[in-house]
Amino acid sequence: MSLTVLVVDDQAVVRAGFAAVIDAEPDMTVVGEAGDGAAAVSLAEQLAPDVIVMDVRMPGLDGITATRILTGRDSPPRVLVLTTFDLDAYVFDALRAGASGFLLKDVQAAELLHGIRVVAAGESVLAPSATRRLIGHYAAGRPTGPRAGNAAAVLDQLTARERSVLTLIASGLNNAEIAADLDITVGTVKSHVNALLRKLEVRDRVQATILAYDLGLVHVTPPETST
Repeated sequence: MSLTVLVVDDQAVVRAGFAAVIDAEPDMTVVGEAGDGAAAVSLAEQLAPDVIVMDVRMPGLDGITATRILTGRDSPPRVLVLTTFDLDAYVFDALRAGASGFLLKDVQAAELLHGIRVVAAGESVLAPSATRRLIGHYAAGRPTGPRAGNAAAVLDQLTARERSVLTLIASGLNNAEIAADLDITVGTVKSHVNALLRKLEVRDRVQATILAYDLGLVHVTPPETST
């Protein structure tokens, strides 16, 4: 069965380019295109896509608000945000709104297709080179989340090993890298990840990463500045 994808971007050329790349895959079908968040919400209701490739900056209803609406529904689609890292100050809000991850807009076709397949499978994808800088930068100057005031109680739910795994997830490591760092098997890492997601009542690694920053479990490193 093909994965159904809705492509959302206010630039028609960009939208058409992404749609062509996706639709060329034998296991994917672009079921619709939208030029703003309102159209995305409406089309998603009609078409029920598996994955929405979502721009952030759009006229009218932006990608963040659209993502929040879409992920708040019953049986929501997975949302993969595409953004420009250096200029887009809203990605952290998009992740909070329920996006399953983000990639940079200059992503290679193979990476985009991989990202769609990953989020469709219920996992998360984050641009690896930008993850720590991006989340660290925007977490540093933000008010903490609703559970941050009770950080000790939240973290007490986790075993020491689960807390270590959460810290490494928030640092941008994948399961294989976590396994190597902790000298355990990938299968054991997966078990720890599933357990901590359940205990923390978050749906995926992205939400777990945000919570780790909210709770102060990960120390924020200010992004480098150019001279």
